[in-house]
Order: sequence, then C-alpha cells, then structure tokens
Amino acid sequence: MYQLVVLLKAVNEIALLALMGQGVLYLFAGARRNSNPIYFVFKTITLPVMKFARMITPRLVLDQHIGWVALFILLLAEIVLIAAKIHLFLQAGGAAP
Repeated sequence: MYQLVVLLKAVNEIALLALMGQGVLYLFAGARRNSNPIYFVFKTITLPVMKFARMITPRLVLDQHIGWVALFILLLAEIVLIAAKIHLFLQAGGAAP
C-alpha cells in the first residue's frame, strides 16, 4: 500500500509540475504558446486533469479558470497523498524504507 501511495504521489507531482510549467509558458510566450513544442507536451500531460476539472465544475465557471481549478485539485491531492504516506510510514513502525 505504501508503494502505491508513493507511485500516485509521483504521478501527481509530474502533473503538478507540468501544470506549473504550462502556466509559466503561458505568461512568457503569450499568444505564441500554441506553437511551442514544450507547451504542447505540458498541455498533453495535464489534459486528463483539465478534463476532470471541467467535468466537476459547473458551466458557470469559465474555461479560462479551469487551470486554477486543476491546480487546486492537484495541490489537494498532494496534501492527501503526503498525509497518507506519513500515516502508512508511521503505521509500519517508522523504520526507513
């Protein structure tokens, strides 16, 4: 179970870093971001999170704000996974893995 949490945490961190990188490129590249290959990679990595964020938010939320919702979801998942990792580690006796 500990290994599963560590794996999920790693996948979440990759998505979180890709979303943050996408945001930085959004700021720096401006309108030319869609022709940037790195932005395309980041967009491909974060697409499942963006779709999930769009699915759970009401239509009242604008599409331009879905990135913030996705960031909130990933940060919340990171906190939950950190707590689960600590709990499982302490439950196992607190010995180094």
